[in-house]
This record gives sequence, structure tokens and C-alpha cells, in this order.
Amino acid sequence: MMIFITLLCGILFGVGLALSQMTNPAVVLGFLDILGNWNPSLIFVMGSAIVVGVISYAIKNGLQAPWLAKNWSVPTHSHIDAKLVIGSTLFGIGWGLSGYCPGPGLTALVNNPQEGFYFIGAVIVGSGIFYIQNKRLSKA
Repeated sequence: MMIFITLLCGILFGVGLALSQMTNPAVVLGFLDILGNWNPSLIFVMGSAIVVGVISYAIKNGLQAPWLAKNWSVPTHSHIDAKLVIGSTLFGIGWGLSGYCPGPGLTALVNNPQEGFYFIGAVIVGSGIFYIQNKRLSKA
């Protein structure tokens, strides 16, 4: 049952990305270009995501336990540190340069394979560098 629900959520998320044009890097870059030819249409996507998040947390706060799991899996780390700021900055720079974030970047493997291959390759290399660096820091 959990696999089915997970698959259904992934399909719903992918359809939402496609309908909102989040899989189109030209639309995303147009949204990020606030000093040029700005395309504000993705504000509705962000607004919708915020509404869904607020409703989801309201439902979560009213439940003792999740419907399909034993415990909640909610982050407990709440302070802002250098790793968070640096990681967020690198994510934003990558998104702004490519027009892809990781979810829509996967769709590029089908929609635009050449770009998608380079983007996903860069994500894998960056994740590997993070893993190695984090492993070194945890040993020290």
C-alpha cells in the first residue's frame, strides 16, 4: 500500500510540475529574471504550494500519528548555520543558471536529453562531493 501511495504522490507531483511549466527551464528563467523580461506566472505555483503546505501542517498537527506510518518524520533541526546558507546558495545559483531544480531536471532526461544528461550528471557529481566532504568532517 505504501509503494502505491508513494507512486501516486510522485505522479501527482510530476503532473503538477508539467502543468505549471516548472519543467520548462525557459519559464523558470523568465520568472527569475526580475530585471529583464519577467514572467510572474510561477507566483501562482508558489502560492499554491504554500497553501498546500499550510493545510498539510494543520492536518498533521491534528493527528496523533500518520495514516500510513508509525511515526512522524519531521525535521527537528531549526537553527540556521553556515552549511544551510552555503547549500541554499549553491542550490539557488544552480537553479538560476540552468533553470532546473532536481525534480524537473529528471524530466529533462526525456524532454531534452542532452541538457538533462549534463544537469543530472552535475547533480550526481555535486552530491558525491558533498558525501565525501561530509564523511571527512564527521571523522574529524
